[in-house]
Amino acid sequence: MSAELKDLVEAADNALAVVTTVAEGERSGCVVGFHSQAGLHPERYALWLSKANHTYRVMIRADHFAVHFLTESDVDMARHFGTQTREEVDKFADIDWSSGPGDVPLVAALPNRVVVRKDTMLDPTGDHVGVFGEIVEVHGEGGFTPFRLSAANHWQPGRDAEERAVDPRADS
Repeated sequence: MSAELKDLVEAADNALAVVTTVAEGERSGCVVGFHSQAGLHPERYALWLSKANHTYRVMIRADHFAVHFLTESDVDMARHFGTQTREEVDKFADIDWSSGPGDVPLVAALPNRVVVRKDTMLDPTGDHVGVFGEIVEVHGEGGFTPFRLSAANHWQPGRDAEERAVDPRADS
């Protein structure tokens, strides 16, 4: 990333979110910084997911995903989903979660969320893919201050952006 782009992105200070999904009984989740509402009628949501993440390999096969909005007090959950890989730990083993629409994992400690029925993935041949869909469930607990990139930009992610999944069904 160029220094100019890095400065702009850091100034924008995106809100981070935990994305969870499931396919064929395989659960996955990670932290994303690229996500947004993407339509009003119908209500739609979009995110950009790193191809390096296990979550990408599950998302390819998934029907639903959940976007859990992180608050300033969700540092531990952000670190839990953002700095570990599936090879190190089952991210759902030691947390309270339940199955939502399409069996997508809903993290109890992160109640501000949308559940989305995935309908489109866009791969512009970069290091991220776009994932889009119609919102099927919304749950919020009022206003909050988001957990932002600036609070986590010094963390070492579980995967580097240069890593890629060669076979989407293979464990790396």
